[in-house]
Amino acid sequence: MRHDPAPSRSAAHGRGAGSNPPNRFEPWHYEPDPDLVPEDQPSPQTRFVLDRSVRILSFNDSPDLGFEVSLNPYRGCEHGCAYCYARPTHEYLGLSAGLDFESVIVIKPDAPELLRRELASSAWQPRPIALSGVTDCYQPVERRLQLTRQCLAVLAEFRNPVCVVTKNHLVTRDVDLLARLAVHRAAAVCVSISTLDPDLARRLEPRASLPEFRLKAIETLARAGIPVGVLMAPVIPGLTDPEMFRLTQAAAAAGARFACYSVLRLPHAVKDLFLDWLNRNAPLQRDKVIHRLQELREGKLTDARFGTRLTGTGPAAARLARMFEVACRRAGLTEPFPALSTAAFHVPAAPDRPNQLELPLL
Repeated sequence: MRHDPAPSRSAAHGRGAGSNPPNRFEPWHYEPDPDLVPEDQPSPQTRFVLDRSVRILSFNDSPDLGFEVSLNPYRGCEHGCAYCYARPTHEYLGLSAGLDFESVIVIKPDAPELLRRELASSAWQPRPIALSGVTDCYQPVERRLQLTRQCLAVLAEFRNPVCVVTKNHLVTRDVDLLARLAVHRAAAVCVSISTLDPDLARRLEPRASLPEFRLKAIETLARAGIPVGVLMAPVIPGLTDPEMFRLTQAAAAAGARFACYSVLRLPHAVKDLFLDWLNRNAPLQRDKVIHRLQELREGKLTDARFGTRLTGTGPAAARLARMFEVACRRAGLTEPFPALSTAAFHVPAAPDRPNQLELPLL
C-alpha cells in the first residue's frame, strides 16, 4: 500500500514544512495562489503572538515521559524540524501544523513571574521541571527575549531541579545558572542530535544549531560540571539509524555522560508533512523509511499507544534497542540519567521582608 501525501510543493526557504495542511478542527484551510508556481509562493515571515496565560506549569501522568511537570515559554518552534511531533499542538490555536507551527510563535512574557508564584505557593511539592516538554526553549527568539534564562534564574533562586532538552547551542549562554543548580544535584541537560550530517541537518532541522555546535554545547556544559547527555531523537529508520555508533562516540568524546533515544513519531498532520519532506529531500530513501517504520509500528506509520510510541514494537524494535545498547556501551555512555534532588529546595524571602530569624536552641 502506498502512503502518498498531498501533492508536493517546494519548501519555503529555511522552513521544514512545505505547506500549511488543513487543521483537523477547522472547516477552512489555506490554499496557495493558483496563479503562482510553487517557487513563487510568498515565503511566510515569522510572527510573534502574546500569550497571557495565568498558569505556566503543565502536569502529565504519561508512563513514557521521565517527568511529571514541564514549562514551555513558547508555543510553536522556529527551528522548523520536519518531523516534530509537537506540530499538531498548533491546531488547538486554530493554526496549521505546517508552516504556521514554525512561523507563528506564541510567547509567554509572564512565564518567569508565573513560575515564581507557583514555586512559592504552599501547594507546590518540589519536583523536577522539564524545560521544555513540547517546543524548544532555546529556539532563536530566546536569544532576544531571554524568557528561558529568566525562568532558570527563578529555578536557581528556589533551587528547584530542572532538566533541559534542546538542540540549540544557545543553552551554553546559561551555564552560570545551570552550574548553580548542578551544585545541588538539581540540573541536567539533554542535547538532542538526530544526525551528524550537516547537510541533512540543514534540511531536516533548518533553524536549529548544526550538529557540530551541539557537540560543542555538550563540551561546554560538561566542562562546567553540569550533567549532560545526548538524546538521539528521533531515530529515523532507514535514514539516520546507521549513524547510531558514530553519533554516540562523538557525544561521549565531547563529554556526554548518558544517552537515550526515541523513534520517529508521525501523529496527525505530521505524517503527510514528513512524507512530503521525504519526497522533496530524500526520494530515494522514501520507500525504505516507510517500510522500516511499518516494521516498528505493526504495519502502520504511527502508533500513539503508551509504552510503545517512543520505541516501536516487535523484532525490529528489539533490534534497534539492542543496537543502541551496544553503541552506548562501546562509547562508554553507560551512566543512567542523573537522579535530580529536591533536598536543597527553599522558598527565598520576599524582597520586602527578611528571612525569619532562627530561634536559639535552649
